[in-house]
Amino acid sequence: MIASFKSSTEVFGWLDQFVNLEAGQHPPSFRPERMQIIAAAVGHPELCAPSFHVAGSKGKGSVTGMLTSILEVAGQRTAQYISPHVVDFRERITLGHAFLDEKIYIEAGNMLRDLAKALEDKSKPEYRLFTGDASDDAPPTYFELLTLYFFLCARLIQQHGHCDALTVETGMGGVQDPTNIVDPLVSLITVIELEHTEFLGDTITEVAGAKAGIIKPGKPLVLAEQCDEALAVFRKTAAEKKSPLLYFPEIAELRDVAVRDGGTDFTLAFKGTGFFPAPLHLTVGIPGAVQALNAGLAVIALKHAFPALDAETIGRGLRNFTLPARFEKLRGEMPPVIIDGAHTEKSVELCVNTFTALYGDGGILIFGCALGKNTEAMAAILVPRFSRIVITTPGTFKVSDPKGIHEVFTAEIERRKAKGKPVPELLFMPETGAAIDYVLEERRTAGLPVLGTGSFYLAAEIRERYH
Repeated sequence: MIASFKSSTEVFGWLDQFVNLEAGQHPPSFRPERMQIIAAAVGHPELCAPSFHVAGSKGKGSVTGMLTSILEVAGQRTAQYISPHVVDFRERITLGHAFLDEKIYIEAGNMLRDLAKALEDKSKPEYRLFTGDASDDAPPTYFELLTLYFFLCARLIQQHGHCDALTVETGMGGVQDPTNIVDPLVSLITVIELEHTEFLGDTITEVAGAKAGIIKPGKPLVLAEQCDEALAVFRKTAAEKKSPLLYFPEIAELRDVAVRDGGTDFTLAFKGTGFFPAPLHLTVGIPGAVQALNAGLAVIALKHAFPALDAETIGRGLRNFTLPARFEKLRGEMPPVIIDGAHTEKSVELCVNTFTALYGDGGILIFGCALGKNTEAMAAILVPRFSRIVITTPGTFKVSDPKGIHEVFTAEIERRKAKGKPVPELLFMPETGAAIDYVLEERRTAGLPVLGTGSFYLAAEIRERYH
């Protein structure tokens, strides 16, 4: 008999044995039906409470967290699922923004391990993952099991008290994502960029098609402003599925967006009836103009789902909202240290624009990203804005190529030199801890602000080292 888990740490450690795309391991296949089968085997815990489902290329974690914060202020006990974590793995599975009771993590972990063991018995038809090609009879992946683990935790919250809602962030894409088994009150899709092209496709149309997979028949879709190619995909899919499309530019507009050290103030004004007759004057506790857009998506989704939701509750929920490594200012003396998990071209551009608007050009950048990112585009954005850039490894969890990144930044600097433009000092320090220590010391010596970005895992390393 297998001994019960004694802690959430043991559960997460046990999960590490399964194929994990986040860690650069590729599963033999993506089979959406596999998630349906394992969820059915434990009684579909994803249906234990109404859900909100969030996909997109950037901002989906912030939107998910904002939904949670507003729901909590409204008195709704909300189970939240986001990724990645920054400091503690339990950040991925929370009640509101707080960790669960350890007993729930442990009980759900034991259920999950029992299921994984049962799946090894090919003689039981109810646990047979596939009926087709035996070569594709692969066990569940890390993220499939982690996602099911969240739903099991949520159901236990429901059974031990009550759980009023689920806020669920996709991991990658949409149609093939393990979270796509939910039957949401509302689906939300943030801005689309080219990302995970080896899995989602090489064009915006293909990536949008993958994200559009979360649109459910008859269920509303709240959609951020998109480029023409992506918008055409979402309009077509929503029409085919008879899903009401709430397209942000057609529903509302942002006014008077003011980014300051410590937050973002803005006005959200609605263009028609059905939401709020008067503009809402709101504040989000994270600097960045994009956070105003993220908040707008969350407000539209919740007001559509719960028409009685009032402006005061929305305002309190957004003011209370924080999320690690989303333009997070680490505590301590000035100059500031900012960490941000931006890892796409657009998110890096938004991040550095916010950083320089608050603290000026010429600061220190520490940068590292995983393989498969558009490093050339990010280098073109970052190189002109800093006086010193340190390239390092973004931790050890994901596969990366810091030497290759350094070469890309070197090439960008050489291009600027050839045009007679000023260039930063570039350093290559592949050992993450040493790079962070150097940057923090130089911050004090030179009196310059620091930005650490390119990866949530690098942000986590800086956060841990800093404290």
